[in-house]
Amino acid sequence: MNIAETTKKGGQETRRMTLFVSVAAAVAGLLFGLDIGVIAGALPFIADHFTLSNRLQEWVVSSMMLGAAIGALGNGWLSFHLGRKYSLLIGGILFAIGSIGSALAPNIELLLIARVLLGVAVGIASYTAPLYLSEMASEHVRGKMISMYQLMVTLGIVLAFLSDTAFSYSGNWRMMLGVLAFPAVALIIMVVFLPNSPRWLAEKGRDSEAEKVLRLLRDSSAQARHELDEIRESLRIKQGGWRLFLANRNVRRVVFLGMLLQAMQQFTGMNIIMYYAPRIFKMAGFTTTEQQMIATLVVGLTFMFATFIAIFMVDKAGRKPALIIGFCVMSLGTFVLGYCLKLFEQGHASPLLPWLSVGMTMLCIAGYAMSAAPVVWILCSEIQPLKCRDFGVTCSTTTNWVANMIIGATFLTLLDAIGAAGTFWLYTIMNIAFIIITLWLIPETKNVTLEFIERRLMRGEKLRNIGV
Repeated sequence: MNIAETTKKGGQETRRMTLFVSVAAAVAGLLFGLDIGVIAGALPFIADHFTLSNRLQEWVVSSMMLGAAIGALGNGWLSFHLGRKYSLLIGGILFAIGSIGSALAPNIELLLIARVLLGVAVGIASYTAPLYLSEMASEHVRGKMISMYQLMVTLGIVLAFLSDTAFSYSGNWRMMLGVLAFPAVALIIMVVFLPNSPRWLAEKGRDSEAEKVLRLLRDSSAQARHELDEIRESLRIKQGGWRLFLANRNVRRVVFLGMLLQAMQQFTGMNIIMYYAPRIFKMAGFTTTEQQMIATLVVGLTFMFATFIAIFMVDKAGRKPALIIGFCVMSLGTFVLGYCLKLFEQGHASPLLPWLSVGMTMLCIAGYAMSAAPVVWILCSEIQPLKCRDFGVTCSTTTNWVANMIIGATFLTLLDAIGAAGTFWLYTIMNIAFIIITLWLIPETKNVTLEFIERRLMRGEKLRNIGV
């Protein structure tokens, strides 16, 4: 075999391994999306079956986020000691157990416990999959690969809405929740064949294994050796987690930045639409379950297709422009949606009003899908220094789920307190504030290595300049 044939074969093997890594991590994203989306259609039937108050309905939704916060908090230790691969494996097993438990729950107490367990699995997946992808991908495709993960999250939401719509005619909420067990088993099988992250291997002193994995993922042996040298260089300074956070001001700055980014993502209010879409469309004038579920499905499809914008934009236009555009779009969408709901509350029963509400909801979700949904996860996986990446991503991911739990557990209460219009106008104010924060503080990290970002950070550069 000549050199050209050897190079071609090596390139094909690299592409196959990269594809397999992407698909396996994406299945974790699919499960993440399924669990987010499935509760929207199931909640009305669960509420009728168990005769739930608004407060208990909020807990059915937010119990998953409580579990996710616990999973994300504990997964820092798990990922550091066992590696990204085995963290994903544990997440897959918990997904399967939680899905079956939710479907078979005889009372609301056991349903809440199963939802918390599912949340732990989601917390592990939401932490580990983007981190794993960021450490396996080269800097030129890193944003695209993590955006593909986000695309699978949105596909999971769409599939959950489709499944909910199909089972809504019979009201079979147990099957709505139980179908998650099938992709969970697929994830368990795929993870068994995944390699460990080369950065994690190098951190554990297993350099020969790290180089072997890099050779599978990079176009040439020279590129693999060069990247391993960069990883070794960044590992020379003895650092670590909580002690480094206390000792190093630059680490504190970037950990708090990651936490701020995740809080911003959640307080846009967009996940509210995912969790309570049928309820929102009922307020907007859709009276039948079929109408509400079809409108919900349209929103899910918008989420999925708008994610393609992020995939093609995030490594070209950059992370920061995507965030600014997205927050502007969400500000407009939530403002007009609030106005539509205000008109409906006042008795303006125009036949166009429900469809304008759907259009504004689609606009909100499109803005979120092309910006904060994928970009925040990309940035949080890129900005943390290598030796405290587990700690930093643990803090930011836990913040995401705590904020997520807050919005899930307060939406119906806010509706009662300040009305539908006031609730969405509150999210408008937050999105406008996030535009200002992005311009002032958020860095641009496209087309630079993780090691370069770390060097800039540790030199004390302003946060907005660490990717320059």
